[in-house]
Amino acid sequence: MDLTIALILLQDGLLNGAIYGLLGLALVLVFVVTRVIFIPQGEFVTFGALTLAFLANGRVPGTAYLLVGMGVLVCLVQAVSAWRTRHWQGYGRMLLWALVLPLCLLALAPWVAGKDVSLLLQVLFSLALVVPMGPMVYRLVYQPVEQASVLVLLIISVAVHFALTGLGLLFFGAEGWRTPALVEGSVQLGPVTWTAQTFAVLGLYAVLIVGLWLFFGRTLYGRALRATAVNRRGARLVGISTRVAGSLTFTLAAAIGALSGMLIAAITTIYYDTGFLIGLKGFVAAIFGGLVSYPVTAIGALFVGILEAFSSFWASPFKEAIVFTLIIPVLLWRSFGSVHLDEED
Repeated sequence: MDLTIALILLQDGLLNGAIYGLLGLALVLVFVVTRVIFIPQGEFVTFGALTLAFLANGRVPGTAYLLVGMGVLVCLVQAVSAWRTRHWQGYGRMLLWALVLPLCLLALAPWVAGKDVSLLLQVLFSLALVVPMGPMVYRLVYQPVEQASVLVLLIISVAVHFALTGLGLLFFGAEGWRTPALVEGSVQLGPVTWTAQTFAVLGLYAVLIVGLWLFFGRTLYGRALRATAVNRRGARLVGISTRVAGSLTFTLAAAIGALSGMLIAAITTIYYDTGFLIGLKGFVAAIFGGLVSYPVTAIGALFVGILEAFSSFWASPFKEAIVFTLIIPVLLWRSFGSVHLDEED
């Protein structure tokens, strides 16, 4: 291995590590607020990438129909809940985002899938299709069992993963897709050419970290999420709705996942089940931070990406095993300093 190969591997490692970091941060965000280990995080990567790929190729993506179907289910579930409690306040607002918005997006989808539509507009439209699925999944699946144990929530997450993977196969097919690069161009740094897409991913990574820091430290909603993460019962006692916090958290997680998928779809082929493996590597990064620390998760993600890149050069058949084996020493290291507490403590 010479310097040129090492720099190429470093570029790949930083790029992959940034993507894993984005997903790792989303996993930490969901877990600290809702106690859900969100295994289906990778499916939002797939949905975001394939939705953009379909639009860029002049086809209406299946997520347009899936969003309408999920919206109808949300409306029905909410109607049953409101009828039982005789509390219909807020139902009209829910109808707007859960049913009216998806129907409007479905009507606009054939026009956005046109050949003359700019890529930026298609990216924004793809986000509009995928991001609302986050709070819908929370309302349909996790909100009814929000008081369940972490183990039960994990089992439910596995079931949601398989369901979303099957829906991905149904709506997108088994064929792989790529998208046009969101940022064109390249930069020569020494003997290696770095693509502008790599800098875009790293830039988004840095912006997200700073954005999360500002959001949690300077905004009312961010502080409410922090309070919910620290003590759910105490947050409820001071008037913070844990359900609103959970819905907002899943919205952010879906947005991060969808945008991550659009960034990597230009450099790798995305299939309906690609997101699962990417999400698991994000989970490895989140384990570095103990599913609670954003900075350690960010650093761990870059380490995972670089290790994977160099492992692919030295031991390509075992690169996945090397990455996932990292979980064992990290868990052992964290277990030595951990203190068991009950969930409500």
